[in-house]
Amino acid sequence: MNSEIIKNENNEIQLKLVVAAEQFDKAVDGAYKKLKGRFNISGFRKGKAPKKIIMAHYGEEIFYEEAINICFPEAYEKALETHNIEPVDRPEIDIDEIAKGEDVVFTATVQIMPEIKMEDYKGIRVEKKEYNVQDEDIDCELKSMQEKNARMILVEDRSVKENDMVIIDYKGSIDGEYFEGGTAEKQPLTIGSGQFIPGFEEQIIGANIGDKMDIKVTFPKQYQSEDLAGKDAIFEVKIHEIKEQELPVIDDEFSKDISEFDTVEDMKNDIREKLELQAKNKGEQETKNNVIKEVVDKLDIELPKAVVDRKLDTMIKEFGLQLSQQGMDLDAFYKMSGSSEESLRSQMEDDAKNRVKTELALEKICELEKIEVSDEELETEVEKLAVLYKQELDKFKSSLGENEYNYIREDIKTKKTIEFLVENADFS
Repeated sequence: MNSEIIKNENNEIQLKLVVAAEQFDKAVDGAYKKLKGRFNISGFRKGKAPKKIIMAHYGEEIFYEEAINICFPEAYEKALETHNIEPVDRPEIDIDEIAKGEDVVFTATVQIMPEIKMEDYKGIRVEKKEYNVQDEDIDCELKSMQEKNARMILVEDRSVKENDMVIIDYKGSIDGEYFEGGTAEKQPLTIGSGQFIPGFEEQIIGANIGDKMDIKVTFPKQYQSEDLAGKDAIFEVKIHEIKEQELPVIDDEFSKDISEFDTVEDMKNDIREKLELQAKNKGEQETKNNVIKEVVDKLDIELPKAVVDRKLDTMIKEFGLQLSQQGMDLDAFYKMSGSSEESLRSQMEDDAKNRVKTELALEKICELEKIEVSDEELETEVEKLAVLYKQELDKFKSSLGENEYNYIREDIKTKKTIEFLVENADFS
């Protein structure tokens, strides 16, 4: 076998591969041994006809396709190794010359990653993001805790107003016909929650217990049920109960009831500490993101389509897993949103390209700066992961294979590279 590069431009390489005639003949023999059981020729038991007889019946080329499948991969892999090529997708193959007793000549076209050049990645000028916790933030958190611990009390001396909870029966119809899913009894609904169709909740304001009313609404054009989307409907509604929220008093007793603290002051101090930690983490993460963005924006390359497509495949799969946690799959999402995999991939394409460029930039900087991971750093990260997954360290380690260890090591490298960029950034 021998090979040569006959074209190398625009991140595309064309290889000329030559498989010697005698090697191809061996591949034909291999193809015969693999496929002979398929042939039933008069005068021979099935699978026992000699190669020459089969070729006489079906032509010299009958075993060529399988012979190519046998000999091409070896020739291709050897060519990649010889010319130090790292393809990013499967090759496109053309057979230039093939004949009995002659060398077989292939042309393999492969996509490669463009050369990554990273310059001026030190001293990146960015704004350092910082967030300060104000007294208003503490008050807002206390109000949220107060609302979470509120109770609903029955109201009998007034009509419905915003934020009330009502208990209702309803029955919906379109053009006089009741529709599936449009009926419920003793249904709780918080006015202003946006839980129902736009315009429904607002029309209940001012109603009283025992009232019966017709509510006219129009379903959104992008409604999840295509049968109802964009149509006018009438809901027959009866009000059974009106309830309002009663908020607890924020005092020391409240603190004791909902926390481990004896006083409101101690609870507020704890809230401040947690919010300050969140603010610190948020500022650090946004600063890192800004540094990475500035670095990636300097990387001007044309990404091979195959690389972007693979990243999109991963992102679609991740999105599907997120949907499954909500009890939905991709097909249901496409139907509900009126979209398709093609439109979703189109929406995600810019993000996919940015993710690939980010990975390439960080990998190159890691290489240039010779950033490595020590055994101690790897051990520390494994210990953290064991705690995160709530497993005993020895048991967790035993569950990790070489691929898992390599993934953890690469993840640490990426984090160290980002830290390096932040440490060398200019925040003045």
